[in-house]
Amino acid sequence: MQHFSVSPREAAASFYRNRSLIMALSRREVVGRYHGSIMGLLWSFFNPLFMLAVYTFVFSVVFQARWNVTSESKTEFALMLFAGLIVFNLFADCVTRAPNLIISNTNYVKKVVFPLEILPFVVMGAALFHFLVSLSVWLLVYAILFGHVHATTLLLPIVLLPLALFVLGVVWFLASIGVFLRDVGQFIGVLTSVLMFLSPIFYPITALPAEYQSYLLLNPLTPTIEAVRGLLFLGNVPNLVGLAKYYLAAMVFFWVGFAWFQKTRKGFADVV
Repeated sequence: MQHFSVSPREAAASFYRNRSLIMALSRREVVGRYHGSIMGLLWSFFNPLFMLAVYTFVFSVVFQARWNVTSESKTEFALMLFAGLIVFNLFADCVTRAPNLIISNTNYVKKVVFPLEILPFVVMGAALFHFLVSLSVWLLVYAILFGHVHATTLLLPIVLLPLALFVLGVVWFLASIGVFLRDVGQFIGVLTSVLMFLSPIFYPITALPAEYQSYLLLNPLTPTIEAVRGLLFLGNVPNLVGLAKYYLAAMVFFWVGFAWFQKTRKGFADVV
């Protein structure tokens, strides 16, 4: 029987060995989403802009929400909201697809030589493409309105890497569970929607009473959302101690998710 290593080194090694395949599959994933549509990839620009307009209208016009009590600027609210949304969408794009990842690629399961462990990297690659498109829109709008972009934007990869590691671990775990328990997909869809409102996307963390702020910090999306906003809008360098803790926790999730996937993948062919 074939042995699958659970070492985190194997995850990195597989990514390196199959980088060309991952790139090709990610490209196919992105193009396939808009296949047959008239505007094609242009939808990747219009979708985030449309959702930004809707959320901004609902929260800043209907509910009269403001990012802080000293500012009446709807532009500030829109940019803060959008910065949080693009981080959340990176997470949601990967996690909502995870439970059906193996089920929707059964042809790969039957192929002994295909490295199934790279499928989460493929999903992450497609999600990162849409993240970069949304980020480009954000930076363009910010540059037009304020005349510059903060140099701290260059630190964005350092802040996003632990979230990517965390998400990959979660995707490996859910992809495996989803093979054996098909209800997981329904549950994750609901949980993701709830998590959106339990993340500081539509409101700053300081809007909560002090006794509840510590609970919000347990949300794995909160540190990244707050750090990304600080880099993009405020030009603040992230807290290095907090970032180091997040890296450590993310690497644990990354390894546990990968190890679980490698341990359970032998049974995929019997189920699908």
